[in-house]
Amino acid sequence: MKKLLKTLPFLALLLVVTSCSSVRVATDFDKNANFSTYKTFAFFKTGIDKAEISDLDKRRILRAIEAQLLAKGFTKSDNPDLLISLFTKSNQRVDVYNNSWGYGAWGWGGWGPWGGGFGPGWGWGWNQPNVSTRTEGVLYIDLIDANKKELVWQGMGTGYITQHMEKKEERIQEFVSKIMEKYPPGTQQ
Repeated sequence: MKKLLKTLPFLALLLVVTSCSSVRVATDFDKNANFSTYKTFAFFKTGIDKAEISDLDKRRILRAIEAQLLAKGFTKSDNPDLLISLFTKSNQRVDVYNNSWGYGAWGWGGWGPWGGGFGPGWGWGWNQPNVSTRTEGVLYIDLIDANKKELVWQGMGTGYITQHMEKKEERIQEFVSKIMEKYPPGTQQ
């Protein structure tokens, strides 16, 4: 039991650290769309301009999407089959951890059967909880049929975002690649 109590805080920390690095992905698409006919793309400026993120992050995302589509054999075009748009959302998450509890905490003795007088002793104890905040971001990538002006595929990636500039490029690459792995529908391993 003591070993379990010592291991629990470590396991909780490991879970938090590993969950920070993952991107959860969901997709939706038009089942009537013939995805094999889409060969060219362009960015839908009107939709992209509405995304509420910095221009620097927009450029990072657009470069990552372009690289993914080029790797899939698409060609950038002035007369595209697909228009690419994006939008983002973010939520602040507050986590409260109280992992400093259990038998063996240092405290002050008291009168009664547990304490032999007023002075230091062992007993049940607890500390103030630790509070942390993280920003969870959602990136939506929309693929729009350029002729019909209809959404045919949407990928959504959800995960924790960083404000550290050095890691931002890497994190954006991870979001985009995880989302674009799911395009076209039916090609996932």
